[in-house]
Amino acid sequence: MRFVDLIIKKREGKALTTEEINDWIRAYTDNQIPDYQVSALLMAIVLRGMDKRETSDLTLAMMHSGDIIDLSGIEGIKADKHSTGGVGDKTSMALGPMAAACGVKIAKMSGRGLGHTGGTLDKLESIEGFDCYLSKEDFIRQVNDLGIAIIGQTGSLVPADKKLYALRDVTGTVESMPLIASSIMSKKLAAGSDAILLDVKYGSGAFMKTKEDAVALADMMIDIGKSLGRNVRAMITDMELPLGNAIGNALEVKEAVATLKGQGPKDFTELCMTAGKIMLVQAKKAENEAEAEKMLEEVIANGAAFEKFKAMVHAQKGNTAQIDHTDLLPAAKIVTPMISPTDGYIHHMTAMEIGRLAMEVGAGRATKEDKINPAAGIVLNKKVGDKVCAGDILAWIHHDEPLDKRWGQAFFNAYDIRYEAAVTEPLIYKVL
Repeated sequence: MRFVDLIIKKREGKALTTEEINDWIRAYTDNQIPDYQVSALLMAIVLRGMDKRETSDLTLAMMHSGDIIDLSGIEGIKADKHSTGGVGDKTSMALGPMAAACGVKIAKMSGRGLGHTGGTLDKLESIEGFDCYLSKEDFIRQVNDLGIAIIGQTGSLVPADKKLYALRDVTGTVESMPLIASSIMSKKLAAGSDAILLDVKYGSGAFMKTKEDAVALADMMIDIGKSLGRNVRAMITDMELPLGNAIGNALEVKEAVATLKGQGPKDFTELCMTAGKIMLVQAKKAENEAEAEKMLEEVIANGAAFEKFKAMVHAQKGNTAQIDHTDLLPAAKIVTPMISPTDGYIHHMTAMEIGRLAMEVGAGRATKEDKINPAAGIVLNKKVGDKVCAGDILAWIHHDEPLDKRWGQAFFNAYDIRYEAAVTEPLIYKVL
């Protein structure tokens, strides 16, 4: 295979064959093709696209580039959830224990974050002693015994995606639906779950900026999953503003714990309940969503969901005292209230900008080498639709170093406050 012929073929808008895609992924994983040639092919894909068969073939080729996790040792239907990412997205820490308390087997592999806040692993590691790296045997044993484990992805899971994503990130080729869909689904399929729920986000804080693009991406990923015999559903959710109130690792653990006790923010609780209903039906633990809703409400009311999270933390060597008493979690040296300078109603909040500001105070990473401050972040006190008066607290900033004037101005610029009342959009646009 002359790789330049594949570049020319895709540049001309022609479909690559299954064999050509397999050869490309195999050779690139084995370091036999230079980055500059693969970059050219990726740009051709961004401009010319891929059809359904090509996208499915690319997913399969990446999926088989490394280990395939065999979860057959876990009894019952294994369920997983994936979010395309967003500001304040701590869903796995609340949804997983809720579903597990209802009998769903949650065998989840998560990653770290690069950007506004840490990934699920970074958030869990803000709990003292929490171990994200279990052996395969311990992982399977824990899911069988407890019904849930959340661990880090093995380094040999979908190595092709790791190489391609790093290249896409620096060559302007991230925003391609076939490339996004194959990246996400190759990892989810390699991780071995039977049922997968996708939370596909749209808006200023998401990859997909419009509802229509989010639906198209979700449809593409559902088609890939179905072609490989997996039960895949998708929620299309709004990321125009942060999810919940907490943005930052230990702060998000606190909010997840509060939600498991029935005391979480309305929007985050709504998302977890909707996702939980879908997962219970997917895992055949409930006949329908009405039955699933009653089950979820019960495990929150009787404390079983909270106890399931605490049991997972204990099993993975975390300090459960910090779950019983979340004020023992890492705390910032300084907590600064951000005071509204004007009266009015909040019409808009730029989620991505607020996330970036959280990263600047230490909640996230700008580069892989950056160290996260688990205590840093932002806790919102007012959100879109709320009435504010001059002097009201918009948010509390948790930080260790003084905030400069530029940071404060950027924070206020992320808000659009007007005199007329605001109309809020529903959090969940559609379920597919």
